[in-house]
Amino acid sequence: MSGHSKWATTKHKKAALDSKRGKLFAKLIKNIEVAARAGGSDPEGNPTLYDAIYKAKKNSVPLDNIERARKRGGGEEAGGADWKEIMYEGYGPNGVALLVECLSDNRNRAATEVRTALSRNGGNLADPGSVAYLFARKGVVLLPKGSLSEDDVLGAVLEAGAEEVNDLGDQFEIISEAGDMVGVRTALQQAGIDYDSADANFVPSMTVQLEAEGARKIFKLIDALEDCDDVQNVFANFDVSDEVMAEVDA
Repeated sequence: MSGHSKWATTKHKKAALDSKRGKLFAKLIKNIEVAARAGGSDPEGNPTLYDAIYKAKKNSVPLDNIERARKRGGGEEAGGADWKEIMYEGYGPNGVALLVECLSDNRNRAATEVRTALSRNGGNLADPGSVAYLFARKGVVLLPKGSLSEDDVLGAVLEAGAEEVNDLGDQFEIISEAGDMVGVRTALQQAGIDYDSADANFVPSMTVQLEAEGARKIFKLIDALEDCDDVQNVFANFDVSDEVMAEVDA
């Protein structure tokens, strides 16, 4: 997963600085609203909401926007759409499997957006179930490396259920079972270690290794999907070596 994770986190950082900032904010606010509606508006009693608010703050979403989204989701304030979670499955160039996670108040619009983005960039929709089996729901915690070593991180989280720690360059990625993620991030907090985000993501069980041209195509496709207003996350089973990443970046 190293190349994929590295690319995703680098892109995420760039998004916080450029014209995609507004789109990123909208997605993070939607996450807060949905989490509050599903599990209540108190972050202390709703770990999913806690993580959604934490991530929004880390990405500099204004506090009043965060608070309004929390209240809308929890029914303390009027407004807010009836967001539905929809998952689309598809394939990209080179047989890369894709899971496209949407939050939408209009299923037809979401399907059209996703289908168009795929077909214009060498991909196609797949039947439900034909791709999902290649992924497992996992807890993924990202933290800045700073002066930390891999051993420091492992020592803090191993007993909390961490399965692996990956070095992404200037970040560490901790993978756990989805149900152990809250325990992992709590262990980091207790150890005084700052982290960037804690999410339940879909992690592939097998990956397709890509060369530079294939990597450029899949990056373009995922960018197109993530530009869709209804798309929250895109998970894919490709891997790119550090050498290929350097070639693509150049």
